[in-house]
Amino acid sequence: MNSISAQIPVRTHLSTFRQALLSFYWFAINVQWSAVLIVLMPSQIKMAVGDSSKGSALGIALAIGAFLSMIVAPAFGGLSDRIKLPGGRRKPWVVIGTIGNNLGLLGLAFLIQPGQPANMTGWILAFLVVELFSNIASAPYSALIPDVVPSEQRGAASGWMGLMTVLGMFVGGLLGFLLNALGGIVGVYYILIAIMFVGMFVTYFGVQEPATYPVRPVKWDEFLRGMIDPFKTRDFTWVFLTRLLVTMGIYTIQEFLQYYMGDVVGAPFVLAGVGKVADAPEQAASFFLLPLLLGAILSTLVAGILSDRYGRKLMVYLAGGMMGVVALVFIFSNSFTIAVLMGVVFGLGYGAYQSVDWALASDVLPSMDDYAKDMGVWHVAMVLPQVVATPIAGFLLDNFQRVGRTQNLPTLGYTVIFLVAVVYFIFGTVFVKQIKGVR
Repeated sequence: MNSISAQIPVRTHLSTFRQALLSFYWFAINVQWSAVLIVLMPSQIKMAVGDSSKGSALGIALAIGAFLSMIVAPAFGGLSDRIKLPGGRRKPWVVIGTIGNNLGLLGLAFLIQPGQPANMTGWILAFLVVELFSNIASAPYSALIPDVVPSEQRGAASGWMGLMTVLGMFVGGLLGFLLNALGGIVGVYYILIAIMFVGMFVTYFGVQEPATYPVRPVKWDEFLRGMIDPFKTRDFTWVFLTRLLVTMGIYTIQEFLQYYMGDVVGAPFVLAGVGKVADAPEQAASFFLLPLLLGAILSTLVAGILSDRYGRKLMVYLAGGMMGVVALVFIFSNSFTIAVLMGVVFGLGYGAYQSVDWALASDVLPSMDDYAKDMGVWHVAMVLPQVVATPIAGFLLDNFQRVGRTQNLPTLGYTVIFLVAVVYFIFGTVFVKQIKGVR
């Protein structure tokens, strides 16, 4: 009875309330990252480096943070598989990570402000602190779901994860839209700190970890080999690659959305039948997120449950197709009204993809004993696009914008990066066919 197999926990059916508590930390994380990545970070970097270099600077800053995340997520996920701390093997990491994360948010709040744009180095260091501790929390946390959810509820659990993701993004976007009313950049950072603490407390006190589970000793040679082992499984490799490509498309659009609103659509931002809804690109990008995420909320739970019945692949095909179409429309339109309508379509696809993708990954995890490590490796497919796609898009944006201005094509940079996003979505969707062990 002391064998690892004898210690594998029994996963009992979870009520709706328990599933909501289990996924709540995703809500907090996504409030933080949607506000930081879509609203606060682009605005602060533009403030620091100016208009001509904003794309490249944003891409480089994101790449540095994402590179750190790629290392930290699988490493601390794997450690949580092997080390039991007081209070469990997953939840203590959530506490440690959240506290460090919030200290980093304080640095982001004060190191670049209006009138004080020069401390770019200190700001990036604070950003790295947030990336480090956010991943120390989220990598072990991501393994709580496969730890406690029975296989027949994976689609529903993935739907709850997707729902909390898009709800968090909705609230993060709303914070950006209300930036001035909330006390500006510093006020929003204080709110993010409070939300992260709430997420930590809900997870620590509201989620019950298994009473028994396999805890293996740390063997560093085995641990390092384990970072490569999942890719020996064909289906895991294809799930990783497709997630990577689709996420590259998402980041190519998402991270430069605020700049697109300012340079292509232009203020004032008027919605047909409603009138002016925003004066600044930061507010316009946040407003765009609200209908997008309403669409995502509509599709999230439905897609997760439907994927249990009709298969994961169908949902991925539909989701990837919708997001690709939106990127294509952005190339030919500078209308704020059309952008908002396309935001709803993108949201439907994004929500469906988020709700199904975790279930798809869970279905092909190669090891029952290394959930957190393998989910951490899979997590790399979500952060590697920031290392690759955002610097590429930032470089293309700045350089083709300069070329376009000399050729009377003032939005050429945005045409190029949205075409690149369409290519990412096409390949990330088509290659799902190569996953043989999942229908």
